[in-house]
Amino acid sequence: MSYKMYDEMLEQSLSLQNTLKAEKSHMVEIADSMKEFDNLYMVGCGSSLSTCYSARDAFHMVSDKTVDVSTGYEFYFNKKLDDYNSAVILTSQSGETADTVAAMKKAKENNIHTVAITNEPDSSMVKFADDAVITHCGHETAILGTKTYLTQLLSLYYLLFNMESTDEFKPVVKDLERLPSVIDYMVRSTESDNRELAKEYSDHEMFYAMGSGPNYGLAYKFAMTMLMEGALKHACPLYSGEFRHGLIERAEKNVPIVYLDADYPGDESTKKSLEFGEKLGVNNIHYKLEDYSNINELLSPFVLVVPLEWFTYYLAHYNEEDPGSTRHIGKVRY
Repeated sequence: MSYKMYDEMLEQSLSLQNTLKAEKSHMVEIADSMKEFDNLYMVGCGSSLSTCYSARDAFHMVSDKTVDVSTGYEFYFNKKLDDYNSAVILTSQSGETADTVAAMKKAKENNIHTVAITNEPDSSMVKFADDAVITHCGHETAILGTKTYLTQLLSLYYLLFNMESTDEFKPVVKDLERLPSVIDYMVRSTESDNRELAKEYSDHEMFYAMGSGPNYGLAYKFAMTMLMEGALKHACPLYSGEFRHGLIERAEKNVPIVYLDADYPGDESTKKSLEFGEKLGVNNIHYKLEDYSNINELLSPFVLVVPLEWFTYYLAHYNEEDPGSTRHIGKVRY
């Protein structure tokens, strides 16, 4: 049986290609204009929050410029917003996320420059924002977000990494333009292995996901919007360095822990956790960037998300769930 998410996964490479073609020069212009701002905020919810986490942590690995990330309502209720020479990038697939729209209105009231990233050109966020980047994906149905996740992440990276032009930034920008072909290969080459892996783990109800640096954002997405929303499994994301604070007491035989590894400095903790888990008989699931691509390691979330998508897709399938459907999202407003 095939679900709508399957078709949307196949459209990821083309969506990246179309977004680069349509928005590349515009994103460079926005990045140039943001160089002058002293304070930079990023806002998102759900998958959009995860893209903010990954982009921020990647940027902080090569830049001393501070970028703050918050959810929509955290930004809205923040009493210490610095409105002097500040900009905020607000992310939402639909451009109508209530929390994020509220944050945009708060920014406008405080004279903070606003940039929206969304897949819907006629949305409220585009209408309100001082500037906007449109991700060119076509309509997306599956709740956990595949092509909109990747194109939104691309847009954030492209904005941040074009703000500076040192030798540490140029390779990242160059490899961003390789992504359509890299993702096309990943989609075609990782389905079979992860279908079998999902079958093996289909009876498990609890998963942990760990990553360091930019991969923490992906761990957050995997747990919060892929496993919990898409596969209807209990899940918890952690920074790799936090394994020994809490999870170390719950790591035991047959508990699945997913490790995202790009050989960042923080992945020293990832490797120690893997070794500890192996001694206990934990079900370690290890996704390593080097097994899939030679792309710049700061772009690891773009690559590792694809096998995680296949794993989630088939995990839902083997439990007779549609990975793109929802039970409550969209019905409950608060």
